[in-house]
Amino acid sequence: MVSLRRARQDDAADVAALLVELGYPDNEVDAVEQRLAMWAREPAGIVLVAQLNGRVVGTVAVTAIPYLEREGRWGRIVALVVSAECRGQGVGRQLVEAAEAAAGDLGCVTMEVTSARGRTESHPFYRSLGYQDWADRSTRYLKDLVPGALSRKYGARFPASP
Repeated sequence: MVSLRRARQDDAADVAALLVELGYPDNEVDAVEQRLAMWAREPAGIVLVAQLNGRVVGTVAVTAIPYLEREGRWGRIVALVVSAECRGQGVGRQLVEAAEAAAGDLGCVTMEVTSARGRTESHPFYRSLGYQDWADRSTRYLKDLVPGALSRKYGARFPASP
């Protein structure tokens, strides 16, 4: 039986290992512990973990961002990962549903999740949950405000589509 709860700082080692599975290998446990502490204080966001037999097997982070052009907020899944051995068992679905509920509690009227084009195994999952691909209607631009913040090592794993 999978149970969900708020992430705690002592989940840092498990969350760091999950982030490696997600494609972020440069996550030291101490740094993840500090980020979990920051998220615990974040009034417009939450990190949840999924536990199976007392072991953390998944995590999701969601934040709420206020609209300027209309009423309400939009929720954004910042990160979602389920351990490889638990994929396909409904853990990701439970995490997304909990993230959506948390976003609703934060006043969100819409929800967003991004997924690199190269993560083709994730796209059917999001579509099955009712998410629509808006890539033909929107473009995403990123810029380093701190040199090196957008790691070329990570970005190189997901080359741009032709």
